Amino acid sequence: MSTPLDASAVRQEFPATKRILYLDSAHQTPMPNCVRSALSEFLVEGNEMAGPKPVWMRRVEVAREKVAELLNAAADEIAFTKNTSEGINIAANAVPLQPGSTVLMLEGDHPNNAYAWLHLRRKGVKVKFVSLPDDQVASASTFADHIDASTRVISLSHVTFHAGQRHDIEDIGRLCARKNIYLVVDAMQSIGVLPVDVKKLGVSVLAAGCHKGLLVPQGIGILYVKQNLQELQPVYLAMGSLANPPKDYVARPDDMTTRRDAGRFEFGNFNLPGLHALARSIEFIQSIGVARIEEHVQMLGDRLIEGLDELGIPLVGPRQRGQRSHIYVLPLPVAKWVNYLTQNLVRVSPERGGVRISFGAFNTPEDVDRLIGLIASRMRKRVDSGNRFGEMD
Repeated sequence: MSTPLDASAVRQEFPATKRILYLDSAHQTPMPNCVRSALSEFLVEGNEMAGPKPVWMRRVEVAREKVAELLNAAADEIAFTKNTSEGINIAANAVPLQPGSTVLMLEGDHPNNAYAWLHLRRKGVKVKFVSLPDDQVASASTFADHIDASTRVISLSHVTFHAGQRHDIEDIGRLCARKNIYLVVDAMQSIGVLPVDVKKLGVSVLAAGCHKGLLVPQGIGILYVKQNLQELQPVYLAMGSLANPPKDYVARPDDMTTRRDAGRFEFGNFNLPGLHALARSIEFIQSIGVARIEEHVQMLGDRLIEGLDELGIPLVGPRQRGQRSHIYVLPLPVAKWVNYLTQNLVRVSPERGGVRISFGAFNTPEDVDRLIGLIASRMRKRVDSGNRFGEMD
């Protein structure tokens, strides 16, 4: 087993933790010093050197290589996007679907995943939602009975934003391989927090934004496209998408063959500062180790669950390790509890099932204890005031 993560050392990279108790990494993470430094360096280069674009473009490829290493992919299987939603939409329009083709999804998954596929109903594509309780995780058996000859895609999140379920993508990937079905995965909540090995998971396409586990500001996303899926073709086209872009910048209508790598899905200019920061943040993440981050947030989850059990507060999502991640939702009335925690300088998110707590590598056991103490304090006050059900009010 690897050496436990030293959260107190990691915490020094995140100045925001000195001001607030930050328990909202599933929304976005605080900016670490390394990312701020990378962005500052980029601004200085643009300001003082008028933008050394060849240097910046080389950094794009450095970032691509680092993302590929993080995902156990080849660099030419990685494309850059704006966010998860763009990546899922690229996938939905690239998969060769016909009228009558069926896409299977989980009911209640992130709406921006669903809308990308629902938009294809105008072309005769059918979208079928499979129900799953919040305290259970999806596996091959979740979808197996819903597959028929028309099923072409299964699309779902690796980790859900609303209950923290960690679905068994590897098991679903084996099912898709047997049935010749595309597997499209939203890894927004898992990448950078849990190990994500695209080969082991068996995914066809994976999309994620970078402002959560990858620690950079919004506006940059990654897209993995399995190397041998040449039938997946882009809807949008630009010079950078072509195998033979015209050197004289004159369009060639007779040569519009697209690249064979994932770059065929890129178009227009890159988010250069974002990619500069992404390369730096991945270096930081790898210096810690994703497996250590996973173990750390699971340990914090163990401590949280133990404290909640003592207070009689259940979880919305699963309790077992391996089925949960860094996201924990407490079925508490949102308005009262989020306001109370905010007044006590605790950052959390309202969620459909209650109050969402989400950990990062910078959180400590003391953070969990402080949260439990605040919850217990408010419960005692409610009971003392005569409210027998103060614990959930």
